[in-house]
Amino acid sequence: MSERPTAQELTEALLEFLGGEILPTLTDHRLRFRMLVAMNALSIVYRELEALPVEAAKIRAGDVPPGTLRHVKADVEARLRIASPRYLEGYREAASE
Repeated sequence: MSERPTAQELTEALLEFLGGEILPTLTDHRLRFRMLVAMNALSIVYRELEALPVEAAKIRAGDVPPGTLRHVKADVEARLRIASPRYLEGYREAASE
């Protein structure tokens, strides 16, 4: 996995491209609205990516609220149930270790 560009840098570049190059050319009101919605979603992703290093640093420092591991395991299980049900049993076995 390459370190540069980061996911946050890619998101920022995409927002700049869409806002500076594509959005000004859209004359169809429906397409313009959909582009603005997409750009808003990308902005949310950007902000979430911005928070990840802070959260990772807190976890590495041992600043983990009680119940976090249980919550993360439940979240992974729920995602696997939807995305890869056949791997769920293997995940359950690994998570119980």
